[in-house]
Amino acid sequence: MVRFGIVGAGAIAKAYAEALEQAEGVCLAAVADTVPDAASSLADGHGAATFASHRELALSGLCDAVIVSTPPATHEAVVLDLIEAGLPVLCEKPFAINGVSARRMASAAGEKGILISMASKFRYVDDVQIAREKVAAGEIGELKLIENVFTGVVDMSDRWNAQPEISGGGVLVDNGTHCVDIVRFFTGGIVAASAMVGPSLQDISVEDHVFMSLRTANGALAQIETSWSFHKDSSDYLALYGDEGVIEVGWKSSRIRRPLTGQWETFGTGYGKVPAFSNQVLDFAAGVRGEPTKSLATGRDILASVDVISAGYTSIAEGGRWVDVDGVATIDRVMPKSVVS
Repeated sequence: MVRFGIVGAGAIAKAYAEALEQAEGVCLAAVADTVPDAASSLADGHGAATFASHRELALSGLCDAVIVSTPPATHEAVVLDLIEAGLPVLCEKPFAINGVSARRMASAAGEKGILISMASKFRYVDDVQIAREKVAAGEIGELKLIENVFTGVVDMSDRWNAQPEISGGGVLVDNGTHCVDIVRFFTGGIVAASAMVGPSLQDISVEDHVFMSLRTANGALAQIETSWSFHKDSSDYLALYGDEGVIEVGWKSSRIRRPLTGQWETFGTGYGKVPAFSNQVLDFAAGVRGEPTKSLATGRDILASVDVISAGYTSIAEGGRWVDVDGVATIDRVMPKSVVS
């Protein structure tokens, strides 16, 4: 049994608690939050202990690993303390609000030999896993283009996600981190990014609609759109175009067409948040035990998630020009001040 602690008892932590409840070989052992009632509310029903700080949780001896689900600006301080205590960390996305912070955390984990990963739920959606296997098997030929759309109408006026000093930016760093990791999951390295802010409907200090294009190391292109203000009512959120076919990964089911003009074949059962979280914590628990893992975002995956988003913000600030990802590795902030002025 791998005993998990959760630091930060907000909405995302509730999904993790449910996922831990449903998965075998793991359990929720402790919850820490600076708001005691929030910690108690999450711990109730799980038999978990509660703590007023992540440091108290780390020193309790109750946990074998910790999920960090606090706002991004707090990640570095929390994660470094947990690493110092020798605890493996699964940190919610965005992993960090700048590349320097991300590298400090990754380096600290590496020096102590501690497992660290960024939460990447879409890697653990069954349909995404199946699609990746089909692409790797050459079922649609050579992958040429990826389209990923995450849009919805969400009022961000009173949420920390729209406060750049806490979140590191707006919808690009929030939803876009998922987009970047999905592209990397299928193609590997991303070498350049170009981004532009789309139509804005909300009176907030960060962007609420972004278009981003990516160039990958293997020559494929990716087109990303993410928004808090517009909802595109589509049955799929991910399309993978090869030179011999296409795969559409959807919310309720997915499908493949071979060749490009052939008949559609349906597969999968769609997207489920809690099942994806359960698959993720089980994979992380395998790593904690020293067993092989399947899809964990570690090492370069983590750093690239921050670097590509940084390149996107640099591109926005400079009129949408293409920005080499390697050129933003030491940027101090994800969000240039000019973007939030």
